[in-house]
Amino acid sequence: MADPANRSPSAGFIRGKIVGLDRQVEKARKTGRFDYDETVFGLQALDRYTLRIKLNAPDSNFPYLLAYGALAAVSREAVETYGDRNAVHPVGTGPYMLKDYVPRSRIVLEANPYYRGFVWNFEPSGDPWDDQLVRDMKGKKMPQIGRVEISVIEEEQSRWLSFQEGKIDFDKLPQLAAPVALDNGKLKPEFTDQGIKQYSMVEPEVTYTLFNMQDPVTGGYSREKIALRRAIAMSYNTQAEIELLRNGQASKAQMIIPPGVAGHDPAYRSSIAYEPELASRLLDHFGYRRQQDGYRTMPDGSPLVLKIRTEANASSRVVSEIWKRGLDRIGIKVMFEVGNFADNLKDAAGCRLMMWGGAWHADYPEGENFMQLLYGPNAGQGNYGCYRSKAFDALYRQAIQLPPGEKTESSLCADEPSDGSRYGMVSPCVPHTELACPALGDGIQEASDFAV
Repeated sequence: MADPANRSPSAGFIRGKIVGLDRQVEKARKTGRFDYDETVFGLQALDRYTLRIKLNAPDSNFPYLLAYGALAAVSREAVETYGDRNAVHPVGTGPYMLKDYVPRSRIVLEANPYYRGFVWNFEPSGDPWDDQLVRDMKGKKMPQIGRVEISVIEEEQSRWLSFQEGKIDFDKLPQLAAPVALDNGKLKPEFTDQGIKQYSMVEPEVTYTLFNMQDPVTGGYSREKIALRRAIAMSYNTQAEIELLRNGQASKAQMIIPPGVAGHDPAYRSSIAYEPELASRLLDHFGYRRQQDGYRTMPDGSPLVLKIRTEANASSRVVSEIWKRGLDRIGIKVMFEVGNFADNLKDAAGCRLMMWGGAWHADYPEGENFMQLLYGPNAGQGNYGCYRSKAFDALYRQAIQLPPGEKTESSLCADEPSDGSRYGMVSPCVPHTELACPALGDGIQEASDFAV
């Protein structure tokens, strides 16, 4: 993960944490080669089954990191044997082995006969379907299923048809199928009569629109730039996205940390709402003047044009239409630059785009996992808004040393405006949000429906 050649988007999770590792990374950047044989003082294999990790500073969240998939142990022999083909030859100690893999088509898993196993003994959460699951599974040895066949069907309509035809047993309900399958959020009788069951949950995920804080139009920390970003955020109709794109299966996010993650405050309310008229007055006040064509200029009279990156799919088109309607109402001209996700991600990592939509799903249930999206040293790797703030970084470093749930009294620096729109994100729905500290946006928490 730390090897620069791999360009891991999760490298920020361990940057600055392990004694001696950063020195190795810097050396690799200069030489072009990561020396896997050189000793890293903070990583010591005490015996075949014990790894000692020494940290540069206390970090109560580090045990969560160790449960993250990208930090799973990988056999050196497997890496050296398969090299770049390691992705299709995974070697691990989990409950399943990869029997067959056809890229973009199918994955077949079989129970690992050498797996150590465990007996199901979890406590119920109080949710009715979870309570029933615990009753059904209690005392059984894992894994229960001997073979799992996964069909890779990228097109939602095709996947939904396969589910209806009984070709697949479990699927996340496609957004386009929600009006067909659900009535007021509940599965319709024609589906329940077939024995199909629905499981609903609010996902620990946020979606958001990010601003490049280094861009000459959307970036910067002056009052007029903060006003511009806030006005843009206030022009986006989050509820329209929930209804048009997510078929009502989402909820508005109030902060960057979603429900189910330590640090989420259910009483917190974002200071940004859908208020295009107020946004227009805000722009008037800070000198963004309307011209005869109805669109505004920058305070210095230069053209004001937003360039929003997007992808060529139906969901992106819906979001673009919502942006266009809102921005037209407040007099800001917008251009949508359509590209593929990989290229957009590359430009975001290089701080080369102006605005783009993103999402983040909890890697582990601690708020730091979301707040690190704004940490200055992570700019270009997770922090795709390229946001930097000495005040925020100081609070972030202070927070990660605290055990989950503990609080400390702190305040932002005097020269940092308390207005949440100073941050490099702004959100629309759930999975959408902006920043957490005073508030950044108007996001939504996605309610995912599962049918079995």
